[in-house]
Amino acid sequence: MELEDGDPMGYDYSDEELEEIKRRKMLEYQKMLEAKRLEEERKRAELERAQILRALLTPEARRRLTNLKLIRPELVENIEVQLIQLVQSGRLKPPITDKVLKMILAEIDRRSRREIKIKFMGLK
Repeated sequence: MELEDGDPMGYDYSDEELEEIKRRKMLEYQKMLEAKRLEEERKRAELERAQILRALLTPEARRRLTNLKLIRPELVENIEVQLIQLVQSGRLKPPITDKVLKMILAEIDRRSRREIKIKFMGLK
């Protein structure tokens, strides 16, 4: 059921209102496209990192990181990036075994515990 000016709801939009609606819709569409692009970029980077790690880590070390990722995903992501950087800079030689990975994780744990103790000592 259309009314006089062709709007089924009976409202006559001015040119300015139509332009504003178009502008909002265009911004909404651009934000949606940007979000999709960022998600695809994140997935591509994640796949690339996984492929590099497959070449650097032994299967046992990869399993350890996979298990740890279930509990502390943000920590594992940081560790993965650091492992890649260490290998690329020549400070660590592949393949990274489970034993080496455990030593690295123990060192990270030791450093993080020390930082926590310092924070608590500062509060007293």
